[in-house]
Amino acid sequence: MTNLTRWDPFREMTQLLDDTFFTGVLPRNGSLVPALDLSETADAYHIEMAVPGMTADQLNITFENNVLTISGEITQSSDRKERQYHVTERRFGRFSRSIRLPNQIHPDRIEARLENGVLTVTVPKAEEIKPRKIAVNVAQ
Repeated sequence: MTNLTRWDPFREMTQLLDDTFFTGVLPRNGSLVPALDLSETADAYHIEMAVPGMTADQLNITFENNVLTISGEITQSSDRKERQYHVTERRFGRFSRSIRLPNQIHPDRIEARLENGVLTVTVPKAEEIKPRKIAVNVAQ
């Protein structure tokens, strides 16, 4: 007997993204995964991650084997025990996001900046993958 599998386009898109850039991207079972945007310019890859209320010392950024990993812990305020909450939508706890990058980057020039609750990581591309204009010489 053949088992039927329900088609899930979201799952297929996730697998496509996982194969391209991300590793362990999407939240599973309500786990904490801060939202991020990955964009590209001619000179660099740009990662912007929402980390409201976090400080630079609460974030850990590593680059190893062409994988950029951003991890940290969002902590609860200490006065939570003194309050009776009716709605709690914010997530707290440890998180880790990993992004697989192409080989042609400058790992020693990766920069990170935290401003207004947004972490911006800039990963410069190596010269060999930047588009290059080739001049056409005219024979005389």
